[in-house]
Amino acid sequence: MLSSYRQIFAAPGSLAFSSSGFVARLPISMTGIGIVTMLAQLRGSYGLAGAVSAVLALAAAVLGPQVSRLVDRYGQRRVALPATGLTLVAAVALLLCARFDAPAWTLFVCAAGMGVMPSTGSMVRARWANLYSAEPPKLHTAYSLEAVVDEICFIVGPILSIGLATSVFPEAGVLLAGVFLGVGVLLFTAQRRTEPPVHPHAHHSAGSAITSAGLQVLVLTFVATGAIFGSVEVVTVAFAEAQGHTSASSLVLAVYALGSCLAGVVFGTLRLKGSMPARFLAGVAVMAASMVPLLVVAESVRGTAGLVGIGAALFLAGLSISPTLITAMALVERLVPAAQLTEGMTWTTTGLATGVALGSSAAGWVVDAAGAAAGYWVPVAAGGFGVLVALAGMARLRGGLDTVEPEPAETSLHG
Repeated sequence: MLSSYRQIFAAPGSLAFSSSGFVARLPISMTGIGIVTMLAQLRGSYGLAGAVSAVLALAAAVLGPQVSRLVDRYGQRRVALPATGLTLVAAVALLLCARFDAPAWTLFVCAAGMGVMPSTGSMVRARWANLYSAEPPKLHTAYSLEAVVDEICFIVGPILSIGLATSVFPEAGVLLAGVFLGVGVLLFTAQRRTEPPVHPHAHHSAGSAITSAGLQVLVLTFVATGAIFGSVEVVTVAFAEAQGHTSASSLVLAVYALGSCLAGVVFGTLRLKGSMPARFLAGVAVMAASMVPLLVVAESVRGTAGLVGIGAALFLAGLSISPTLITAMALVERLVPAAQLTEGMTWTTTGLATGVALGSSAAGWVVDAAGAAAGYWVPVAAGGFGVLVALAGMARLRGGLDTVEPEPAETSLHG
């Protein structure tokens, strides 16, 4: 199994850009929860804290793809460095406004300014695509590795952010996220020899990557996927609280991410037959079906046994996440031109973030109205919507692949 991962790191500079990209990616999972924790302590209002965090998410959804489009056109270093500088200025301003009790509107302005944070995950994947676009098995392994890195970020990041904010000082989580961003991006952009070439003239005739019909299907499906993630998190915390074990919710959710990590590691060593659109549809369908046991357990088992059951169901549900996301990223690489790859991948991240916000809100409403157990209907419904979107969009996905180039033949399964 490890030989597959050793092969991709044989390329000079690959370990350097992947590891520095990991550091630069940590702030994505630290910033939002760090803002909520900070403002809840300094201002005493979860409502204000959640609203400021939501503005950051919305700004990132609007500005992120535009920053990535500039990256494709002018290069990673030329765009990521100034975008990071603007993000850090806005973050410092947010910390100062929060600390010195500035008017609430200043917090929203600063959070909006942080929306220009560059999408390091997309830039890392663009480098892997530049190295291995002609070698699909290696690119598959590289995308699998990055999916695992994403999961690690979302396990470690919130723990660091919340832990520092509650045990050191309220601004510590957001401050450390800024340090990671600045240091990570500096180290990442210093790797010049692996930076993908730019295609400045290609953007004069081409519009945004989102005009791709196949990419639109992926983004909308990712909205549903994000709604699953966001709602599962909120409902699981509420369910743990209802059982009198609120602190155990973080462990239960970590098991969810662990399942995804393990699946991603194994999936990266496989060479799969069949078309990518069919595999994507299968992944979305399995992800949706895996939400049903959560509902069954929550409505039939209570107490500690209920939490254990939810943890087991989440572990199994997590096994479908990384394979589905890995396949989706491989589809993006095939659906959009190389000149728009970073933007295309950022659009999927935008869809995911939008879904997380929608799923969290919907789950909160259902939990307040009908209780924690009923809240698991939200991820079930989101999963069903995702399957319908993926099924209805199969022709667009296949058509998008046909207009680019024939899909390379893949070898049979091996471990």
